[in-house]
Amino acid sequence: MDRFIVTAAITGSIHTPTMSPYLPITPRQIADEAVRAHEAGAAVAHIHVRDPETGQPSPDIELFREVITEIKSRCDMVLCLTTGGGAGMTVKERGRVVPTFKPELASLNFGSTNFGLFHAAEMFAEFKHPWEKMYLEFSEDFIFPNTFKTLREFVHLFAANETKPELEIYDLGMINNAAFILGRHDDRFTRPVYLQFVLGILGGAQPTPDTLLFLYNNARQLIGDFAWSVCAAGRHQLPLCTMALILGGNVRVGMEDSLFAGKGVLAKSSADQVEKIVTIGRQLSKEPATPDEAREILGLKGLDKVNW
Repeated sequence: MDRFIVTAAITGSIHTPTMSPYLPITPRQIADEAVRAHEAGAAVAHIHVRDPETGQPSPDIELFREVITEIKSRCDMVLCLTTGGGAGMTVKERGRVVPTFKPELASLNFGSTNFGLFHAAEMFAEFKHPWEKMYLEFSEDFIFPNTFKTLREFVHLFAANETKPELEIYDLGMINNAAFILGRHDDRFTRPVYLQFVLGILGGAQPTPDTLLFLYNNARQLIGDFAWSVCAAGRHQLPLCTMALILGGNVRVGMEDSLFAGKGVLAKSSADQVEKIVTIGRQLSKEPATPDEAREILGLKGLDKVNW
């Protein structure tokens, strides 16, 4: 495979405004960052939205509409909308983007997990907004719920709207979950199945080469052929994404996963990280896929079939 898909995760729901002055908050900032990432070589943008006044993660459908409409008016990126949302959002709130917008691609977290952000609160004496400290500390007693019932309902919801699920795999058990759901609901999936190994979240698998190989090999045994990508938290982003390229996978970078463009250097844009992984890919004789090439690789329905 001489083409690799770069996904840029633009803002996410993990980092808070105090952590970086460059974190995109408003719909226009998020859209601008997606377009910059596209110009740097990203074929896909992973989209969360935030309250434009406070920066708090939000499930507001109209904020999503504003972001994705602006991006579509300026480039042909594949938009992968989140159904993970943010801590405390209901399953109904998280899933609403799929029937509303019928995106080509959306994330689908494939199991419940502890999702710890609370330790990050210890790094700051003061916060810009009152919600930030409470939001981070809340995660010490939070389980990110993705039950088998939720997975079954989401799989049917995605299929009904011709939205391809990007299966987010945080640990080994979620590969087993995916194999089970595929066995029960195979007709609801288009091929290739698309897995993303998410490494380095407190509560999930460690971001090491051994971990990635272990997850990859287990997925091969249980699922067979699949397309795949890697994202890794913080300083592990570029090393683990480089390993993914060597193994023939795809990559996700962006300020959802890391706020840095190098040791001690804050990224001013997700495009900074896209440029780095594109450079690394080219050193390995690989080229970043265009959006249309990404659609072909993943078997997506096309930008003309979304609902925005």
